[in-house]
Amino acid sequence: MPKIRLASDPSAFARRAEGISWRGLSAPETSIMINSDALLNAFATYFVTIDPPGLAAISLGLTAGLSRVERRSIAARGTIIGMVILIAFTLVGSAILGVLGITMPAFRVAGGLLLFYIAAEMVFAKRQQRRGEAVDHIPTPAELQGMAVFPLAVPLVAGPGAISATILLSEQFATPLEKAALVGILLSVGLILYIMLILADRVDRFIGETGRTVMTRLLGILLAALSVQFIADGIKALMS
Repeated sequence: MPKIRLASDPSAFARRAEGISWRGLSAPETSIMINSDALLNAFATYFVTIDPPGLAAISLGLTAGLSRVERRSIAARGTIIGMVILIAFTLVGSAILGVLGITMPAFRVAGGLLLFYIAAEMVFAKRQQRRGEAVDHIPTPAELQGMAVFPLAVPLVAGPGAISATILLSEQFATPLEKAALVGILLSVGLILYIMLILADRVDRFIGETGRTVMTRLLGILLAALSVQFIADGIKALMS
């Protein structure tokens, strides 16, 4: 009858088995981390293209003669509608481009050029004048009911620049977690926008005409730099 030999150190089998089980069953390490620079870039892009300080000044003329409750209602509806439009483009913007046969590098170049045009308007103080003309024809009470949709939500909040920036950023934030972070950044800018809209009169008195002019030009320079980066990345992808 064969003899069963035991190891001199019984714990060796336990250590060996433990090592095998841990090596065999351990899950691969995954590190999910979103680049903080990308998050900051997304926030800056949204803040500049939506331009809460500029919209706060415009809303003063848009809601002239209205009560505080009416101004808050219009600000809330306009902000929510604008955010819903931008979130929709965040989720399905790339799919829309695919259906139309537009590549992302080509849209990067086109969107970058559009953002650069908006930046030039901001630097040379043309954007406020153009936006102000959009609200000159809304004096009647009947039109006040749709003021939250037009011109506040579209095109002031969800304008061509913000929509272009949204589609460009959604391509950089590809995974579900990254898109959730991008939506969170967009909602944070929307919250800032809503607060500045309901406090428009106080904000305007605080920063004044000179402060608005300086802030608009500084934000325009920042947007110009971001748009050039979009264009450069698009051209690089098209050339490769």
